[in-house]
Amino acid sequence: MSRRRARLPSVEIESHFVNMVECIALESKAEVARMAERRKRTGAENVERSGETIVDLVIQDHKNGLGGRHLVQFCRRNRNRPMPWHKLKVGSPVVVSNFGDDGGESLSGVVSSRRNDSIEVALDRWPDGKVFRVDLTADEVTRQRYLTAIDTARISKGRLGQMREILLGERKPTFRPTPAEPQALRSRIELNPVQQDCVRFVTSANDFALIHGPPGTGKTTTVVAFICECVADGEKVLACAPSNTAVDNLLERLIGEGIRAVRLGHPARVTESLRQHSLDGLAEHHENAPVVRDMRREAQDLFRKADRWTRGKPARGEKQELRREAKRMLSDAKLLERQAVESILDRADVICATTTFNEEMLGDRWFQTAVVDEACQTPEPGCWVPLLRSDRLILAGDPFQLPPTVLASEAVEKGYSISMLERLMNLCGDATTRLLTRQYRMHENIMRFSSDHFYDGKLVADDHVAAHRLCDLPGIDATEETETPVEFFDSAGAGWEETIEPEGLSKLNEKEADFVVFKVRQLVAQGVAVEDIAVIAPYAAQVRRLRSLFRNLKSESGEVSDLANIEVDTVDGFQGREKEVVVISLVRSNSQCEIGFLKDYRRTNVALTRARRKLIVLGDSATLGSDEFYGSLFQYFESINAYRSVFEELTLMDSFAP
Repeated sequence: MSRRRARLPSVEIESHFVNMVECIALESKAEVARMAERRKRTGAENVERSGETIVDLVIQDHKNGLGGRHLVQFCRRNRNRPMPWHKLKVGSPVVVSNFGDDGGESLSGVVSSRRNDSIEVALDRWPDGKVFRVDLTADEVTRQRYLTAIDTARISKGRLGQMREILLGERKPTFRPTPAEPQALRSRIELNPVQQDCVRFVTSANDFALIHGPPGTGKTTTVVAFICECVADGEKVLACAPSNTAVDNLLERLIGEGIRAVRLGHPARVTESLRQHSLDGLAEHHENAPVVRDMRREAQDLFRKADRWTRGKPARGEKQELRREAKRMLSDAKLLERQAVESILDRADVICATTTFNEEMLGDRWFQTAVVDEACQTPEPGCWVPLLRSDRLILAGDPFQLPPTVLASEAVEKGYSISMLERLMNLCGDATTRLLTRQYRMHENIMRFSSDHFYDGKLVADDHVAAHRLCDLPGIDATEETETPVEFFDSAGAGWEETIEPEGLSKLNEKEADFVVFKVRQLVAQGVAVEDIAVIAPYAAQVRRLRSLFRNLKSESGEVSDLANIEVDTVDGFQGREKEVVVISLVRSNSQCEIGFLKDYRRTNVALTRARRKLIVLGDSATLGSDEFYGSLFQYFESINAYRSVFEELTLMDSFAP
């Protein structure tokens, strides 16, 4: 009679995968519905209000990109009309089509760069037309790769089958014993003792391990140091992240450490300075590349000759023979190109890619270790994709920062917004996790509330940042504003109520926006550089309002003010970033004490932890304070003498009026 092995508490495997498949279908349906709703809106302003569409565009410039792609730069037809706030980031899948005309072909593309006054899209073909629109589009390729990974993981045997059972709680993860005397790490990266312990612990994992990295604690530095240890041991590593920006960050750091790393993915999704390390970029400079180009050119010449015979009538079968020869040359060119790709991938120690990379590019390659940085920002299927290629999985992230973006409320209810890292932390606790505790970004007073509320008070500010202030920077006046690291301005009783923008898509608070502009102008007048300041608002309408206000400021000479370049964005848009000064407008102010999605405290945690030396928060304590989290936040502000009332500033604010 066989003995049943002990199990950790877990969900049943089959129902777990079925649930994920259902959630993917719900997400697809929700995104299609949202796109259809966006298309129904008329008028440029209404169409653009969602941040997923830009209209009335013309071609400003263009150039050729890698792989024969067209990099087309679009700007407003009316150059005096600013580009709207939008969600189209580098790497976003988009559709380019004619604006105001149902004719013409829609072309799929990828955003390759963006500026305040233009957006560049990588297209395989030249767009026909004069005036265009660019729409964010559904990423069905990603969803299909999720489904493929889930289906493979569900039925696999061998090592992947073992990993499936371990990750779903039917087997316990194991670790190699660590020596009594810790061995010196071979990486040249300078790590603190907690980071060193984390690298050793993760290295000892046979199956999986988790790196919990709160804001500013050097999570990615620790991940890179771990990858360097793996490479020193002769391992091949698959290094992934959900976003192209995060992947490029990993790639840049690895290259800086002398690691032979190759970046997979569409070249337009790769930071321009790193494109030489992309697979396309390396292939274009491979020794086979000139031969491949010559063969393709000759093949095209043969096709043209067969189609446009000009000197007499060709012999019977001669056209067909020319075409056959051209096809043979293209086939040989493709073979040489594939050989180049294979040799590039074979020489690489680390392959860097998003979690939804094209599996076909890797052939039958297998990796000893797969690493996913920012693992809490992808739904769980995103972590199964790299797992299909590896013996063990290392996840790094922070479940108390931004979760995966999930559109369908029903999918949220089914747990689709819970990342694999968060689920495993709940399942296994400290047994598989190391928490990084020393942070290198924030003044102690900026850090303390988040540390106490989200991280059990375990964060410690490094000596280099614990007491640093704005006035310590060169050229900045020593004033109350620049000497104080945290200020909360309470608008309770001021009547600064929120409003809903047309069509009820988002909320704004005009008086709060005016106050934010005043505080920013005050800081700049005291010597703070514009590029050192960021403004964060949880609502897109407030972001639009603030950008408009800053753009319309004039200098004393009547020119557009430098403040037009102040960075203003949503919380999601500022994830992973930091500035010397961050000003947060909380927006919500109403008699019903409704706070909407400010209830997602993880987003507030992100906003509160972006500032290095100065944090300014503006909000209505009467509306927000009834919520336990925000009540605690405001009490904390009072405890560090950071509480202010907007009434104290109104007279001074008038003197700063444009």
